[in-house]
Amino acid sequence: MAKKKLSGYMSAGEQIAGTVFFVIYLLVLPFVTAPLFRLVGTLLGTTISAGLQNTIYYYVLFAVTIIIFHGFLGRTTRSFADHPGSACKAVVLGIIALYGLNELVYRMTNLLVNNRTNLNDITISAQIEDAPRTTLIIVIALAPFVEEVLFRGLVFGNLRGKSRALAYLISCLLFAFLHVWQYALVNQDITYFLLMVQYLVPGLVLAWAYDYSGTLWSSVLLHMAANALSVWTILG
Repeated sequence: MAKKKLSGYMSAGEQIAGTVFFVIYLLVLPFVTAPLFRLVGTLLGTTISAGLQNTIYYYVLFAVTIIIFHGFLGRTTRSFADHPGSACKAVVLGIIALYGLNELVYRMTNLLVNNRTNLNDITISAQIEDAPRTTLIIVIALAPFVEEVLFRGLVFGNLRGKSRALAYLISCLLFAFLHVWQYALVNQDITYFLLMVQYLVPGLVLAWAYDYSGTLWSSVLLHMAANALSVWTILG
C-alpha cells in the first residue's frame, strides 16, 4: 500500500465546524427535516412533495459542505492533480474490491437476517419512483460527495494521524450506523443493526481509496461510480 500523506489535513476551524455539522447531520436532521418542511408548507399554503424535500435537503447539505470544507477541498484537489495515476488506480481497484467483497458479505447477511434486501437499494428505488431525475443527481453526485467529505475526510482523515486502525474502525462503524439506525428506530426492530455488516465493506474500501491515493477525490469518484452501478442495476 502506498504510504502517502493524506492531502489536506483539516485546520482546527474545519475540524470544529465540521464536527458540529457532522453531529447535526447524523443525529439531528433525520428528526427535524420533515417537521420543518411541513411548517414551511403550512406557512406557504402548499404541500412540498417528498421528491422536492429530498432535493432541497441535499442541495443545502452540499452547499454547507462546500462552505465549511472549501480549504480542505482545495488542498485535496491539488493532490489529485499531482497524483492522478494513484487516484485512478484506487478507483479501479476499489470497484473490484467492492463488488467482490460485497457479494460475499451480502450472502452472509442473508444467513443472519432472512427476507431483507439491501437497504441502500430500497431507499434508492423509493426515491427514483417519486422523483427519478433529481434522484439520479442526488444518489450519483450529491450524497457521495457529502458522505465522503464527512466520513472519510473529516472522520477518517483526522483520526488517521493518531491511529490508522482506529480511523478505519470508527469511520466504517459510523458509516454503517448512518445507513441503518433510522430503519431500526422506525420499525422498532434492533435486528436491523445486523444489516450494518452490509456497509462495513463499502466503508472499508472507500477509506482505503483515500488512504492509498492521498486524495479524497478517489473515494468520492469510487462512491459515485458504485452508486451509479447500483442505479443502473435497479433500473435495468
